[in-house]
Amino acid sequence: MPWKGGKNPYKIWLSEIILQQTRVEQGTAYYHRFIEKFPTIQQLAIAPEDEVFKLWEGLGYYTRCRNLLATARIIAFEMKGIFPNEYAAILALKGIGPYTAAAIASFAFNLPHAVVDGNVTRVVSRFLGLQTPIDTTEGKKEYANTAQNLLHKKDPGNYNQAIMDFGATICKPQAPLCQICPLQKNCVAFAKELTKTLPVKSKKLARRSRYFYYLIVEFKDKIYVRKRTEKDIWQSLWEFVLIEKEEKLTVNEIINDVDFLNLFEDKGVQISASPFYKQQLTHQTIEGVFLFVKARSAFADNRFTAVKKSDLKSLAFPRFITRFLELKDDLKIFE
Repeated sequence: MPWKGGKNPYKIWLSEIILQQTRVEQGTAYYHRFIEKFPTIQQLAIAPEDEVFKLWEGLGYYTRCRNLLATARIIAFEMKGIFPNEYAAILALKGIGPYTAAAIASFAFNLPHAVVDGNVTRVVSRFLGLQTPIDTTEGKKEYANTAQNLLHKKDPGNYNQAIMDFGATICKPQAPLCQICPLQKNCVAFAKELTKTLPVKSKKLARRSRYFYYLIVEFKDKIYVRKRTEKDIWQSLWEFVLIEKEEKLTVNEIINDVDFLNLFEDKGVQISASPFYKQQLTHQTIEGVFLFVKARSAFADNRFTAVKKSDLKSLAFPRFITRFLELKDDLKIFE
């Protein structure tokens, strides 16, 4: 990983924000693109929001991108471009929690703060046989305190990186490599055959289902889009005209639905529809379809902006929409 071993707090911070909720294999390419486009935090700070979101497109969890830009501007404009070098000051920055603050503090400034991520929690739980659920307040406190007590105070950066790498490559969530593990003889989970049950989680994730019916409204060779401003998924990203329902409807049902008819009665005709798409997010499942509507008059809703078809590729859309746009040529739309 290109950011390993470096001491540049900007690069370490950027990599950590990108890797929140993102696999290393995917995040590495985004890290390279951001560093190439914005080599310094000052260059990131002055970039237009839409440009930054477009570069982030496809990574998901877009709150990270908003916080990234907000923090860059705070450091560039309020801190004269100097990244804070104390844990409390780093933690106070927008979008930075205890894990990220500890990573920056130890990697960039060699401060004695333990990094506690999923890999570290798993190693500590198995090695010591800790069975407190990791998703409880008590558990989070116990694992944080234990990790801090185990920390190599004179070389915290290398120690933190080592235990995270150990969890990622040896003490893996599934099929850990216990037979070649150098810590095997002292590992409680191995001795008591608990590797499949540790660490313990107490809660099952509740997921919500949502049904999105996107209307691609065309008038005079332009398409209507808007930026999502609500505090919901995909905030600050662009989308087409949306009808959201609490249940899954067929294409015929949606074009005869009152919400559709209120928008397009005597104004347009449905010309074709895409297949159904589905996207699994952490807390919810999004399922829906894209309908193509040729409008006979301008769209009256002033929340929407008419853009040229060729300009769609310059806008930052959620992955649910970009997956569709990547296939639009095969689907023979916009012709």
